[in-house]
Amino acid sequence: MTRLRSVTAVALSILLALSIVAPVSAARVYNSFTNTWEEPSAVATRNKGGSPIRRETVDYSGNYRPGTIVIETSERRLYLVLEDGKALRYGVGVGRDGFRWAGTHRITRKAEWPGWTPPPAMRKRVPDLPAYMPGGPANPLGARALYIGSTLYRIHGTSEPWTIGQAVSSGCIRLTNDDVTDLYERVRVGATVVVKH
Repeated sequence: MTRLRSVTAVALSILLALSIVAPVSAARVYNSFTNTWEEPSAVATRNKGGSPIRRETVDYSGNYRPGTIVIETSERRLYLVLEDGKALRYGVGVGRDGFRWAGTHRITRKAEWPGWTPPPAMRKRVPDLPAYMPGGPANPLGARALYIGSTLYRIHGTSEPWTIGQAVSSGCIRLTNDDVTDLYERVRVGATVVVKH
């Protein structure tokens, strides 16, 4: 009887420990590249090394005012125009086939660790998406978001650095969390955004 009580106590201790740990380990991360939910450990493994495209200052001959963001979707690059014929160049992920767009808008809002409300069309394509996701490391918008005009699109971070340089999104422009945080600090609300094919 004493042995049975000991085994029962150990079993209850294990169950209690699992119930405390389970909510943390059960949190899954949405991978928009594959349209699936993944374990955070899989994402952490792929996250090593940051962006495959290094951020750098380059010569830039475009006819844009300093502070303008120019996104060259065919190059998979974002240029923040600086003074004296220079630009800061970032690697980006862009819209996949059928989701590319072009136009000139302004940054209308900036947010740190933004929440995400997937648009109805996206929820129709991916039915298991939540109606809302609070901001945080598992959120597909990443560490920062710059909202583009009245569009549904944003320039935002991602915890999926392997997607930088790829056409993977539903139209948003994504940077690594490090790069989007850097861009966020440099860009003001009202800045012009030019998206080109």
